Amino acid sequence: MTKLKAFVKNETVLIISFILAAASAFIVKPNSGYIDYIDFRTLALLLCLMAVMAGLNGLGVFRLLASKMLGFATTSRSLCLWLCALCFFSSMVITNDVALITFVPFSVVALKLSNREKLLIPLITLETVAANLGSMLTPVGNPQNLYLFSAFNMTVADFFVTVLPYAVLSFILLIISSFFIKSEKLSFVSDGQNTDIDYKRCTAYGVLFAVAILTVFRVIPYEITLAVSVIAILIFDRKVLTKVDYSLLLTFVFLFIFIGNLKNIAPVSDFLSKTVSGNEVAVGIAASQVFSNVPAAILLSGFTDNIKNLLIGVNLGGLGTLIASMASLISFKLIAKEQISSGRYILVFTAVNIVFLVFNVLLWLIIR
Repeated sequence: MTKLKAFVKNETVLIISFILAAASAFIVKPNSGYIDYIDFRTLALLLCLMAVMAGLNGLGVFRLLASKMLGFATTSRSLCLWLCALCFFSSMVITNDVALITFVPFSVVALKLSNREKLLIPLITLETVAANLGSMLTPVGNPQNLYLFSAFNMTVADFFVTVLPYAVLSFILLIISSFFIKSEKLSFVSDGQNTDIDYKRCTAYGVLFAVAILTVFRVIPYEITLAVSVIAILIFDRKVLTKVDYSLLLTFVFLFIFIGNLKNIAPVSDFLSKTVSGNEVAVGIAASQVFSNVPAAILLSGFTDNIKNLLIGVNLGGLGTLIASMASLISFKLIAKEQISSGRYILVFTAVNIVFLVFNVLLWLIIR
């Protein structure tokens, strides 16, 4: 029973997506058309990228990068700014999830070693915001970007022009936020962990990452990339395949089925099309607060052709509630292990997220 409760708690989105898919299957009976609902290209790319990132993270590559860069931090303010910058820029390449899994624990250790535990709540909050907003600048930064970029055949130019203003504003806001942190001299910052790297495996993962990126930009067919990545990892690091987030892949599958069935139910399809069309940003933000932005992106994408506004909506929708972005829950779970008030963290987290959301929405209202 304890394991079941833990599973339900950790995989709530997966369970809900399964229930929705199963319920819709009672209305639209399973048939051969179901296979057309599923975007296998997105699933293959997600699998490859998650495996590569898990491998590089396991090798300690990102912790080594953090250790080197934090040598420039001499005060508590500069430490926080460097860590937020790490989350912001690294999330563009390694995804917001991996950035937080890597740098939040590192940040906790760094603050403890420098006797600055009082900064845990504001720093982890800002790091989470940084990872969520930095990741929106690239097609591989987060799952919703990868899906929308792939499914709607966006051009690279269209993608970057759409999200660049919000990424720039967000980074400026992060810099401004760092000035609210008192600048105190640090005596010592080190995580004390071994930073030796297996450069052969690191190079292999680098090659696989390059192949995946070329596939994202439609240079290499995804079937080839999937086959090459799986075979290569099975040969030199097969344990990594056990670290892939298969629940996310299953969530995508269930949501594809649910949305495909909804589009075949005329009254529901017509209602959602009228609701979403012309209101993609507002609906994307609102839906993300309830469903999280990845499911919201998949759900709403079936009922609009304005992919640019939907892209803005679900990325800005990652701000707000704790469940607006699944990456935010990663930070919460990691910091919940520390002896701090979860209630205070949620309060600070929500307040900071709302401020960032308001400024980004104002920017959208100005430039739309």
